[in-house]
Amino acid sequence: MPWTSTNRIYAKPSNTSGGEGVAIVAAPSSARAAPTAAADTGGRFELSDHGYGKSCVKLLHVYRDGEYHAIREYDVSTELKLTSESPYVIGDNKDVVATDSQKNTVYLLAKKHGVKTPEEFGAVVVNHFLYTYKQVGEAKCRVVEYPWERLQAGAPHNHAFIFSPAATRWCEVSQVRHDAVVVKSGLSGLRVLKTTQSAFVDFVQDEYTTLADAAERIFSTVVEAEWTYDSMRTADFDNAWLTVKDAILEKFAGPPDTGVYSPSVQHTLYQAEKMVLEKVSEISWIKMTMPNKHYLNIDMSKFPANVTKGDPRHHIYQPIDKPAGLIYAQLRRRPKSHL
Repeated sequence: MPWTSTNRIYAKPSNTSGGEGVAIVAAPSSARAAPTAAADTGGRFELSDHGYGKSCVKLLHVYRDGEYHAIREYDVSTELKLTSESPYVIGDNKDVVATDSQKNTVYLLAKKHGVKTPEEFGAVVVNHFLYTYKQVGEAKCRVVEYPWERLQAGAPHNHAFIFSPAATRWCEVSQVRHDAVVVKSGLSGLRVLKTTQSAFVDFVQDEYTTLADAAERIFSTVVEAEWTYDSMRTADFDNAWLTVKDAILEKFAGPPDTGVYSPSVQHTLYQAEKMVLEKVSEISWIKMTMPNKHYLNIDMSKFPANVTKGDPRHHIYQPIDKPAGLIYAQLRRRPKSHL
């Protein structure tokens, strides 16, 4: 029986007619298998990474304080890395915390501790797994928040909310046993567009170039951003997320009456990142990605004037999804000199 675990005790039915007795027998020593992939393969291979968990655990937390209610809806994913390779190498599950148990843990921890921010809840989850199960060497938790806002009906409504998906908030919290908690927060899906004060000129012109200078163009992108914190103890996670979002919008759009000029996507991206680091001292680095969402001028000169004549305030563009330019940068604080 090559699939027999060497670390288990098996119950064998007795030969009695009542079938009530059992005989406890140990698995045969001949079935002993290698505990690591390296040992199992004679040093030829190694299990360089592994882990397992429960993805997309849906959670709605409602906090009822009299007539005033608050909600946060999360999509929670957990991941554990065991110190043992036995589940993979010899199929021994004695150290495996079932993914269904991980799902249950998410609900029970939310009930016990409540839910404040995605980052703090993620830290509660990873800390629980490391504290409860000594066989877990590393725990991770990803939390995606659904963008609910309180309904404004002349005044903030006590218990009604509206889904407002301008941007999605997420975080990834991880901790290796005996190390500090690592928190990465993020923003995704923030789609923005402005119809003027954007240009792209004076770039390389050579035998491969067909793109003309654009002194005036539509600027549209879908912003993705992620950042980490120096310290989890002092961070205000809600404020940090809102500050990142506001910095992106401010450097993209500018004042409502005059706007702000953008000579390139790169420049706008950098200005937003710089503002974030200047305003949130706990953030150690921030990375943003801004893909171009092109809106191309339609050449009306090919058509006779009698069919194109109309109100000169009407301007028509063709949206183009692919291919698209992709611009990104990461801005971090320079290490302080100890001299």
